[in-house]
Amino acid sequence: MKNKDELRKKYKRSDFTQPMVRGKYAGRLEKSSNVVVLQPEVAKAFPNEEAVNNALSRLIEVARETASNYE
Repeated sequence: MKNKDELRKKYKRSDFTQPMVRGKYAGRLEKSSNVVVLQPEVAKAFPNEEAVNNALSRLIEVARETASNYE
């Protein structure tokens, strides 16, 4: 007897007992996710996650330094 929890190579719509709903979890994901989509021209400037984080961290430092200079 085959295990029902086993993944198959192919599925058919009839394999699913509930109706399939496109975007069913999109709203929940949007609210709970910290993923952002960069504009293509912005993404070209940053080769990887580390480069983005370094740039944003430095921008935060500059903003804090600038704000403290005006206080």
